[in-house]
Amino acid sequence: MREVRFSNKIFLMIYFLTSHSYFLTSFLTVDAYLNKFQKFKAAWQSELSTRGFKIRFFITLILLGFVLFSLARFLSVNEHSPGFEFNDPLLNLYPAVNVTWLTFGLIYLGLIIAVGLLAFHPRELIIALQSYTLIASFRLITIFFLPLNAPSGIIPLKDPFIEFFGSGNTLLRDLFFSGHTATMFLFFLTSPSRKLKVIFLICTVLIAICVLAQHVHYSIDVIVAPFISYTCYRIICLINQEVKKN
Repeated sequence: MREVRFSNKIFLMIYFLTSHSYFLTSFLTVDAYLNKFQKFKAAWQSELSTRGFKIRFFITLILLGFVLFSLARFLSVNEHSPGFEFNDPLLNLYPAVNVTWLTFGLIYLGLIIAVGLLAFHPRELIIALQSYTLIASFRLITIFFLPLNAPSGIIPLKDPFIEFFGSGNTLLRDLFFSGHTATMFLFFLTSPSRKLKVIFLICTVLIAICVLAQHVHYSIDVIVAPFISYTCYRIICLINQEVKKN
């Protein structure tokens, strides 16, 4: 009995941390809230009961942590590496505008909602985490081979998350491709909710506009981002399909 109660407490804590913020906006009653928790618990108990899922889940977390750590360290070094700048006709049309808070508001609100939603769908959550790991890996490679200097007139976008895992300095040369745009588009691809898919797609467009308005990215960085995000997502889906067959 004690083990069952302890297990329930663990699931309740995980549920609260991953999805509480999302469901605050739904004004759920206590019974409805507990019902959501039971669905959350049942979904994870069912998946974690299989050895294959547990192995994939923990390997995914390890790889994600390793790639993010490596990317953050690389970006710190990349800031002092030689690079090149090119003339962007689109950015030349207007002066930079500071929309930092709008950008962060969109990306982190989207992150909270996406994680809260995917927490009820363990398989889709793994797909999202694996896709993001591949996206981050691609960013490391593309930035290494295309060491762009910051666009002229840039207003630095001080991302507290990246700066926390990096050196604490504001990054200006993590350019090709736009990580913010790619991440929001990934939320669109992995969302189980059709209504939220529309919202994530709108947010993707808004974030693209914001980083261009602030001259944080060249236009090519933003245009390419959704295509790379989709490519990474499809690769991960195909890999998981092959794993299931075997």
